[in-house]
Amino acid sequence: MPKTIVEKILSKSSGKDLKAGDYAFADIDLAMANDITAPLAVEGFQQIADKVWDPNKIYIPLDHQAPADSINAAENHKKLREFAREQGIKLYDVGEGVCHQLMLENHVEPGQLVIGADSHTCTYGAVGAFATGVGSTDMAAAFATGKLWFKVPQTIKINLTGQTKQNVSAKDIILKLCKKIEADGALYKALEITGPTTKNLTIPSRATLTNMAIEMGAKTAIIQPDKKTEEYTGVEAPEWLYSDPDADYVQEIELDVSSLEPQIAVPHQVDNVHDITEVEGTKIDQVFIGSCTNGRLEDLEAAAKVVKGRSFSEDVRVIVVPASRDVYNKAEEKGFLKTLFEAGAVVEAPCCGPCMGGSFGLLAGGEVGLATSNRNFRGREGSPDAEVYLSSPEVAAESGIQGKIAKPRGDF
Repeated sequence: MPKTIVEKILSKSSGKDLKAGDYAFADIDLAMANDITAPLAVEGFQQIADKVWDPNKIYIPLDHQAPADSINAAENHKKLREFAREQGIKLYDVGEGVCHQLMLENHVEPGQLVIGADSHTCTYGAVGAFATGVGSTDMAAAFATGKLWFKVPQTIKINLTGQTKQNVSAKDIILKLCKKIEADGALYKALEITGPTTKNLTIPSRATLTNMAIEMGAKTAIIQPDKKTEEYTGVEAPEWLYSDPDADYVQEIELDVSSLEPQIAVPHQVDNVHDITEVEGTKIDQVFIGSCTNGRLEDLEAAAKVVKGRSFSEDVRVIVVPASRDVYNKAEEKGFLKTLFEAGAVVEAPCCGPCMGGSFGLLAGGEVGLATSNRNFRGREGSPDAEVYLSSPEVAAESGIQGKIAKPRGDF
């Protein structure tokens, strides 16, 4: 029976011949929970078991409220450090980076089934893994057993063609797809992103695409592995890990990106996306460059190139947060952080930063923020009376300079 890549991974993980709509009781390859979701997962686990199923397959990064910004956060961090020590689990402590970047850099391999107690776990589809977010209760069961139930999702195939213009990047592509598919257009579906444009993207750019699949309601997103994947992960992709030519897709979407201009998600929905020309000139108070969507080395490089030799507006606060310690070190070595700092940015240690609105860099009522992160819901980055726009790093950098939403230099 012809299969999609998602059907193949779940068939292998469950030991059964499955198709979309079937149910799988599957073996988990890796499990991750962060400082927001792990405390509840640990409480649930401790009610049903004493020892985790495999400490070498579980990871706990402290990233959302890191360093601890409240006594409650500090107590959670303490609890998780003790749990990890007791169980022999790898814990990434404060300053190591965003959970999804750490998992991509260090652990996830093509063909794996990975769960994370965080909705943007779908990011790992960038390297050909089936990766999806689960709740803390499900994670507690996975901690104990290494298994979880899944309904095999139908797959939407997305074929990307064309060459993007200068200073148009993966974030613009995924925002355009969010507008096209809409927030509930892919509920419990898998997005298989393919096509010549996808093949030309780097793994970090592919991760920007897969990261935001959940913003369309998707269970996951996945990109079939290639040589770039193998070089990034250091692992050869298994021969079976490719969709069959006659696999069954519930929908096929074509997107030619050659005429795409920078895209902006406007408050307060991620799928409320407009061409930048429609919102150009909107005054902003803060720019955030970072997150699991756009906090990687190539994102900081893109921002630094736009900024080089110029200064951010005195009326705008610019916060830069590299996605991991490795990204931070490389960006420092290459001078990207120095460029951004000398232009007036605040450069913070690796963490989620203002993305969740639970730590530093909050917006006050009536303020407007522009962020390279993945959500612009009301109250997402602070006051419910603030507004958050989403953009690429290139647009964020240019807008920080001009003090208003502005196009970077380009051929559009």
